[in-house]
Amino acid sequence: MKKVRSIHFVGIKGVGLTPLAIIAKQAGISVTGSDVSEEFITSKTLEECGITIYNGFSPDHVSPTIDLVITTGAHDGLQNVEVLEAIKQRIPVMTKGQAVGEFMKGEIVGRSFSGIAIAGSHGKTTTTAMLTMLLQSNGLDPTYTVGTGSLGDGIPPGHLGKGKYFVAESDEYATDPQTDHKPQFMWLKPEIIVLTNIEHDHPDLYPTIEDVEMAFSNFSTNITPNGFIIGNGDDARVAKILARHIGKGISFGFSEKNDYVLHRIHTSGSQTFFHVRSKGTELGEFRLSVAGQHNAMNALAAAIVGLEVGLSLEKVKKGLSEFKGSKRRLEFKGQLITGAYVFDDYAHHPTEIKATLRALRDSYPKHSLVAIFQPHTYSRTKAFIEDFVTCFDEAESVMLVDIFSSAREQKDDTVNSELLAKKISLRHPSSIFVPDMNLLPSILSHQRLRDNVVVVVMGAGNIYKIIDNLPLVS
Repeated sequence: MKKVRSIHFVGIKGVGLTPLAIIAKQAGISVTGSDVSEEFITSKTLEECGITIYNGFSPDHVSPTIDLVITTGAHDGLQNVEVLEAIKQRIPVMTKGQAVGEFMKGEIVGRSFSGIAIAGSHGKTTTTAMLTMLLQSNGLDPTYTVGTGSLGDGIPPGHLGKGKYFVAESDEYATDPQTDHKPQFMWLKPEIIVLTNIEHDHPDLYPTIEDVEMAFSNFSTNITPNGFIIGNGDDARVAKILARHIGKGISFGFSEKNDYVLHRIHTSGSQTFFHVRSKGTELGEFRLSVAGQHNAMNALAAAIVGLEVGLSLEKVKKGLSEFKGSKRRLEFKGQLITGAYVFDDYAHHPTEIKATLRALRDSYPKHSLVAIFQPHTYSRTKAFIEDFVTCFDEAESVMLVDIFSSAREQKDDTVNSELLAKKISLRHPSSIFVPDMNLLPSILSHQRLRDNVVVVVMGAGNIYKIIDNLPLVS
């Protein structure tokens, strides 16, 4: 590529593009972007970075001085009016997946990197954030892109570091949902791949679990020569990929068959403690400042990467203990004035919901759990509706709001949240459908939930916005 001096991001507020925009800005590249006027979890970060953002999409936003346009898969993707204008002006266009691959190569920012890609159906955001902070706290200053609003304490989700590693959350979804179903992570050529798990998701793109497995298997072949894979050996599909991989593979999990074995996990409040054993040698206790057995698994994956890149065991433990969580991942938001604790979580798949509720149950064993859930996409809700019925078993009550439809799908009138709520109410009689999510603050206020209650807001849409209207203790 010729030297890039100016990049325009179409759909810049998306959690995939915001980190890239930050990296480009820090590299001295002129950055502009466009998006809908709605506030996103990335809006504050982009504002603090001083990036110019246009409201809406218009061909006028694409000037001849732009060297590159990078677009999200949402907002019509490669058919967006700004993308079409860029093509008309013969300005190079990349999708988000392509761009992550090019940034990892280093050519756009004039650097050379060793890529570390974190992939999996669940846990990839948290694992990427954990690894990023682990490397950062030990002075390795990685470049990174994490698909969230912040990494806790206002740390931005993207950064151009001075170190050799480029850490990237790696997405299995389509390059462009309308025109190119190539998985986004297939554009990456990393030195290290971490596979957290493989489960059926994105049914609009992957009809079967076998299709999902094939995508991850293909991704495993993208590794650079002398690179290696770190994978969850308890996951049968990941284990198959490890077994077929020619070269170095490292497994982790609870089973004694793994190279790194997780055991003796316990939660105390918002902290998780666990022990690790490797090939018969005890590595001692690790401490996390986030709750949940699933987070212990995420942390172990990050820890193995840290050890493999040369950090000492004690430095790895210290780095993990300093991780404070990331935006919308079991994030504590405060207490209602009536006493109830409020958490926010991105969980939108039945397995993720179970893990989140299990983590809260472990942290608050004597509290009642109230789950407020916004299903994400018609296709996912329809495909997994029976799993959604059973995944709330740890909760005492469930409130459902309307399905948040992705910009990449059409409405499906055969499935809705009211239908799902009726099914769930057969197991949880106190569960209800709330037709207008703006009513939730009033409903919670009238219930006067005391300090023996935990409220968790869950979903990948805009449900988190109701928290701003809750009567929280200032």
